[in-house]
Amino acid sequence: MSARDLFHQIVKTALQKENWQITHDPYALQADSFDLAIDLGAEKIIAAEQGETKIAIEIKSFLSPSKISEFYGALGQFITYRLALQKIEPDRILYLAVPDNLYDKFFDTTLVQELMQQNTVYIITYDIDQETISKWIPLPNTVNTFKIY
Repeated sequence: MSARDLFHQIVKTALQKENWQITHDPYALQADSFDLAIDLGAEKIIAAEQGETKIAIEIKSFLSPSKISEFYGALGQFITYRLALQKIEPDRILYLAVPDNLYDKFFDTTLVQELMQQNTVYIITYDIDQETISKWIPLPNTVNTFKIY
């Protein structure tokens, strides 16, 4: 199992502040002969009529000097985890969690936005100091889950 991201506990605390129940820490997946692990799994009861919303979160800090190199790795990891997750639990939505300041400086660029849209990457941004979630892109209860055909 890989090491936890530097901001793992911050994101976990931020989710709990929004009344998400952490169900997996980490969320272990088996895909063929590969042992994979998404950082967190969480559930939240939206309303009695709507049932539960289930998410999985891959946390990234992007602390190296080359943000684009880290993005390449994070994008590939996200796509791989999403496919494995779809086969096991297709109603769980995968998000990539990144710090606010990184989103504003790097993820909000045209190239990265186009790559995220083309690859259907969902984002959570978090405030490191306040230990809160700042943005959900898109909101979890507005996402159509993927189906494997």
